[in-house]
Amino acid sequence: MSRETDTAASSAVASDDGGAVAQGRMGLAEALLLRYGMVGVLLVLLVVAVILYPGFLAPANLRDLLNQNSAVGIIAVGMTLILLTGGFDLSVGATFALSGTVFAGVSLSQGVLVGTLAGLGAGLAAGLVNGVLVALLNVNPFVATLGSSSAISGLAFIYSNSAPFIVEETEFRNLGIARVAGIPLPVVILVVTFVVGWFLVHRTTYGRSIFAVGGNREAARLSGMPVAWLVMSTYVITGLLAGLAGMISASRLGVGQADVGSTIALDVIAVVVIGGTSLLGGEGAIWRSVVGLLILATLTNVFFSLNVDQNWQLIAKGTIIVGAVALDAYLRRRETQ
Repeated sequence: MSRETDTAASSAVASDDGGAVAQGRMGLAEALLLRYGMVGVLLVLLVVAVILYPGFLAPANLRDLLNQNSAVGIIAVGMTLILLTGGFDLSVGATFALSGTVFAGVSLSQGVLVGTLAGLGAGLAAGLVNGVLVALLNVNPFVATLGSSSAISGLAFIYSNSAPFIVEETEFRNLGIARVAGIPLPVVILVVTFVVGWFLVHRTTYGRSIFAVGGNREAARLSGMPVAWLVMSTYVITGLLAGLAGMISASRLGVGQADVGSTIALDVIAVVVIGGTSLLGGEGAIWRSVVGLLILATLTNVFFSLNVDQNWQLIAKGTIIVGAVALDAYLRRRETQ
């Protein structure tokens, strides 16, 4: 193949996640690795999982795998939106805990319907605060969401008086343990969230605008896009999804408590970054977060089946995040050379 033909083939690797994948001197193989490398990792991981854990592909295990990781996946959709704009949210774990606690506490005193509205409202309010700090007040998103995470967590402890709310009503447990055609309701909600997120990001003007903001915020502003509103909306959506995930967790356990979700932010970030959405903004896709979720869920499932210590699991997750970011940075440098 001539150099001209190879370059044309490389440039022809189209992308639905923010622009062409391969440009400049990047070879076709590297372009495909940049776009589909994590899919290959997932396939290899699945083979290894089957070898190490023969029961991995059992329908019951796959159902449990998705059910146990549904909360992380739901929040990951929102985090993908934020990262596409070039932002970040460290407060999703605190919002997760606050909404679950409010959901349980209000359900005990006012009923499950009011508790549901209150839990979702708490998540939405947390997301709105983050959006105002980042989009309107121009506070650095790391600093803004780190500070709001502490405040939100404190509110959860104050509201619950540092004690769990135990709810035994069947109606309260439905969100976390009910089934639809034999499929756990949290898994159904997860799939619906991914589908809606994919449509929103890749098939609407709103989604294209988010890519534009993440790619070049100043150019987006000069073109007349409501940049502040777009950025704020991603934090509001993420807060709402984190709240929903927290309510699902509280419903599944029958307990709302303020000291949960300490590692969920790490898991969510791992899912989105491992999938290949850029931390720099403007490049990513919902399907990438699906791949990232399946990789993380498979690893966790195999770790538990092999009785790997929780501390080693955290080390493995952190290593994978760093490796994924390093690989992404290397390939994107090659892309622009």
